Order: sequence, then structure tokens, then C-alpha cells
Amino acid sequence: MWNQIKTVLLLGVLTAILLLIGGFFGKTGLTIAIIIVVLMNSVTYFFSDKIALMMYRAKPIKKTQYPWLHEMVKDIAKRAGIPGPNGIYIIPTEQANAFCAGRGPKHYVVACTEGILKILDKDELKGVLSHELSHAKNRDVLVATVAATIAGVISYLAQMAQFAAIFGGMGNNNNNNSGGMIEILVLAILTPIIAVIIQLSISRSREYMADESGAKLLKDGKPLATALEKIDSSVKNTPMKFGNKAANSLFIENPFKGSSLTNLFSTHPPSAERIKKLREMKF
Repeated sequence: MWNQIKTVLLLGVLTAILLLIGGFFGKTGLTIAIIIVVLMNSVTYFFSDKIALMMYRAKPIKKTQYPWLHEMVKDIAKRAGIPGPNGIYIIPTEQANAFCAGRGPKHYVVACTEGILKILDKDELKGVLSHELSHAKNRDVLVATVAATIAGVISYLAQMAQFAAIFGGMGNNNNNNSGGMIEILVLAILTPIIAVIIQLSISRSREYMADESGAKLLKDGKPLATALEKIDSSVKNTPMKFGNKAANSLFIENPFKGSSLTNLFSTHPPSAERIKKLREMKF
């Protein structure tokens, strides 16, 4: 429940920042920024599954290839009260990982790496898939798209502020040069950074929420906790050799882990914290 509330609060803060920075521009500038970013993110929202599958060279798994995996996913979807996925895919890498992509509970796909099918036992894999299907049930792609859209508009307006500074200031403000420079500094540098931090914080909150929802589906958090230990080790020891870092938030663990300088700029919470929370869950 707290992670749901936290998401709403963070989206509210993002919106407040957007309104604040938008106040420095006329309606035309703000409208142009919103239209451009909404169009870009709409494409991502409606085609996120296809883009992610192509990015990570995922191939569909037929029922005859892994009948037990199809049955496992079907059972978890039934427990979650949502339709089954539009497809189950396999990613050709020895790294243990998995992701769910799509618009929501009626349109989503699930992808597992070859590595995760090898190193996890069936209870652990069930924990991972429960986490992934929880993303579909919780409409996390929609939440992420809203956050990305607001953050994108803020970044676009910040770029406009930079151009305004280069060509003689921002509109017709009557501030002195010192005040104008401070405004431009905040708009062009600080607000986009704050927006990205909030966006990533929302991503981490949704991961915690999916952990909790997935564990509740199985009435046991330990299988997912054990799976995360194995996945964390695999990600560190078996780097992903293809794909795009822009889509790392889709995975249960960042496949390019170690590239973030601090947890503040990470799309995922620290594995140790997630594992601790899962092991402490009571049912």
C-alpha cells in the first residue's frame, strides 16, 4: 500500500515541477513541449512489448517446447485474476533474468532468458514470474509512461531555457542579470535532474510493489528472495552482451548492473533490500 501511495505522491511532485517550469513559458512553448513528448511516449506505450522483444532478440516459445512453463504462467495468471500473456518468449543469453512488457493486464508478454531457466528451480521461477505478471496487473507500464512523459516535458522545457539563455534571456522577464542566470540554472540543470531522480524513484517503488504482489500470489516470499540472490549473482558474473540500457527497467534485475553510480540513479532497488523485505513478509 505504501508503494502505491508513494507513486501517487511522486507523480504529484513531478506534475508540480512541470507546472512550475511551465510558468516561465507562454502557452505556446508549453503546448509544443507536451505534444512532442506525448507523441514520443505514446509510441513507446503502444509498442513497448514489440520494441523490447526486438531489442533483446527474444523468440517465441511454443507450448510443445516448454509445456510446463506455459502451464506455470497460465496458473499464475489465474491466481492474479488476469488473462494469460499474448506470448512467452526466450532471450538467448546465459544471464539469468526476465521481463514483462505491454500495456496492461489484457495486453502483455513475458520473456525469460535461457540462463534463468537453467539456474532456478520451479518454485523460484514461479516467484519470478509472479513478480513479472504483477507488473501487468498493476499497470506499471502505464505508470512508467506517465512519469516518463512528465519528466520528458520538463527536460524539453529545460532545453528551451538553455536556448533562451544563449539568445538573450527568457521571454520578457524584468529580472536583473543575476536573477535571470539563477532562474536559467535551476530550469536548465537542476529541474531535469530532480525529475529524473523522481522518475527513477517511481520505478523502484513499482519494483517493490511487484515483489510484494508476486509474493502474495504464492503466499510465500522466500522463492522470489532465493531467485533474486541467484539472479543478482548471474547479472554480476554474466554481463548482457546485447540490448539497450534504456530498457533495463523492464527486467526483474538491471541486466547492466554496475553501470549506475549510486542507488539514487538506479531503476531497481538494491537486491539486498528486496530480499530482506521478501524474507520478512508474513502471510
